[in-house]
Amino acid sequence: MPRTALVTCRPGPQVGVDRDLPVLADALRAAGAEVSVEVWDDPGVDWAAFDLVLIRSTWDYSWRAAEFVAWAQRVPRLANPAAVVRWNADKRYLGDLAAAGVPVVPTRYVAPGETPDLPADHEYVIKPAAGAGARYAARYTPGEHATAVRHLERMHAEGLTAMVQPYVRAVDSSGERALLYFGGELLHASRKGAVLAPGTAFDERKVSHPGLEPWQPTLEEAAAARRALAAVPGADQVLYARVDLVTGEDGSSRVMELELVEPNLFLWLHPESVPRVVEAVLKAAGR
Repeated sequence: MPRTALVTCRPGPQVGVDRDLPVLADALRAAGAEVSVEVWDDPGVDWAAFDLVLIRSTWDYSWRAAEFVAWAQRVPRLANPAAVVRWNADKRYLGDLAAAGVPVVPTRYVAPGETPDLPADHEYVIKPAAGAGARYAARYTPGEHATAVRHLERMHAEGLTAMVQPYVRAVDSSGERALLYFGGELLHASRKGAVLAPGTAFDERKVSHPGLEPWQPTLEEAAAARRALAAVPGADQVLYARVDLVTGEDGSSRVMELELVEPNLFLWLHPESVPRVVEAVLKAAGR
């Protein structure tokens, strides 16, 4: 049976607990696989010794994106592949999706040294182009531009490119829907509430998945997710993906994020999905 590494990161004050990791590790072992849990930046790990290296909860990668992408490029038999990781680690991929005709949340980027043109007539969100877990994300009204500029200055001082998006008001009522795909098939879907409350400071820690619950996606939501996945460079090599959708002003689904690096699988909420994930992982490891 294949030897598989499930990859995580070192514990830290801003790093969440991966509730799925022990569940998946135990299920793979029960299926006969040899499994070890490894930290991505541990220099003592021989990544070439594994039949499959599966990125799971490397939730500190956005703070060290260049280092993480360089690590991915050195790892053979990585899922998802290094080229996919590199493309998806920077949320400027939303521009690629938009160019391919995928409905996305409108996004502008403000790199260090650039002057922001902040919206004057609607709420908006500022967050880093390389970020996870709502880190350095906040929502503002036009009357809060001074605070927003300080937010941008802090990000730019750390070398981060900022994203500016309109705040999607439907999130407050209908939340975000997360469609999880594994082995090219829809695994399950979940819905969560709004993450960014008005007045919450950008550097305050947020609850990433408030009010998470199982969700039955509509045909329209599933179609939007499939369009996004089809536009991924190297889509045929993607083992896992999570498509996060919100409802736009026109009532249609728009892609908020496409998670191809280290999405939470929410297996603890969907235990019926565990056997399908195990089957897909073993198949990928045996190729």
